Amino acid sequence: MRKKLKAKCHCFFGKCLVCLFIAGLLAGCGKENEEVPLPTQVPEISVTPEETPTPEATPTPEPTLESESEYDIPDMQLESFEIPQNDALTYVKEMKIGWNLGNTLDASDCTWLNDELDYESAWCGAKTSEKLIKTVKESGFQTIRIPVSWHNHVEGEDYKISETWMARVQEIVDMAVREGMNIILNIHHDNSTDFMYPSTEYLEQSKHYVTSVWKQIAERFAEYDEHLIFETLNEPRMVGTNFEWWLNPNDESCKDAVAAINELNQAIVDTIRAAEGNNKSRYIMVPGYCASPDGALNAGFVMPEDSAEQKLIVSVHAYTPYDFALNAEGTDQFDSAKVADVKSITDFMDQLYNKFIKNGIPVVIGEFGARAKSNVQARIDFSVAYVAAARARGITCCWWDNNAFIGMGENFGLIDRKSLKWRFEEIVQGLMKYAE
Repeated sequence: MRKKLKAKCHCFFGKCLVCLFIAGLLAGCGKENEEVPLPTQVPEISVTPEETPTPEATPTPEPTLESESEYDIPDMQLESFEIPQNDALTYVKEMKIGWNLGNTLDASDCTWLNDELDYESAWCGAKTSEKLIKTVKESGFQTIRIPVSWHNHVEGEDYKISETWMARVQEIVDMAVREGMNIILNIHHDNSTDFMYPSTEYLEQSKHYVTSVWKQIAERFAEYDEHLIFETLNEPRMVGTNFEWWLNPNDESCKDAVAAINELNQAIVDTIRAAEGNNKSRYIMVPGYCASPDGALNAGFVMPEDSAEQKLIVSVHAYTPYDFALNAEGTDQFDSAKVADVKSITDFMDQLYNKFIKNGIPVVIGEFGARAKSNVQARIDFSVAYVAAARARGITCCWWDNNAFIGMGENFGLIDRKSLKWRFEEIVQGLMKYAE
């Protein structure tokens, strides 16, 4: 059964240089036009649209074309799942649904800039305003994820964070605090052999970097309450290898990376807990390899030991099904009434439910979405089905919004950050339908 709406038809042709990656994976950052050797076997996992664009990669969106059209907001038959009762699962349920301030504070390696504060608009073309955060909250989003890259804003052997940069991060966090939102703060595009790299070879260097940065973040935000969540790492992976975006459980380098990520997660949790104030009991999100479902489901992935009880959340990114949600050469079709289409989402969510949620461990999908392919109706169907399936299993999801609408890149934008108008209001309505 479908509910008919009168709506505006939004047509865009977008460009935002973000990751193009290899066959069948889903959730990651790869350089556009970069050739990466294909693995011999490619399972479908989930990875992120993130990459280092040039300043021209995210132009100001063209005006919305307004022509009368009709879109359907589909109804879903929801399967009932038993959700254990504990504070952590209740907290994640109350996070409801989230939105990413993507390609903003996470911009990195922008060597053409003279002022570090210009990083904020280097990729997305706009500075963050209080009105933007207010508009996002008023539209129903209860959670905001604020990705931050730090390595361009540190100096010295102990990676002292620039006060100018830290103050701007705090200013944006405070905007969300005033709106009463849940906030996820992380370290984002810092995955390199110079900073954090998940392997035994670079483990000590990586531990030094992540613990130095997290010690400063935890101290700065020590008095913020549990509405501020720390996410240890963003898509930790072996950048530039055949296994950057997929995990071969039989490969020794993959086994080594999984073990290294376990140690890095543990070191960060210990660092946060050692800080003063509310860090003793703050919620912390921890990912597996490349933050994919396969990374979290891998037998080698272990949750950190924690001095706080029931305060850890599994962090996953899932642009699934890959061919629809992320692959530029894939399909532009998704129908919530087709069992096979919905099953491409529920299969990995069932596995997360059985391993974690069923055992009292919450899961947050910190990034998901479907890039625009002139297919508004299909993206509405996807949004409804994805959120409905996740919420039925006790999972909260956060849409990746990079403010990108034009060109041929990964256009995940929903709201124009300059005009503060939703370009795809019907997708937002679809996201909200089963978000409670």
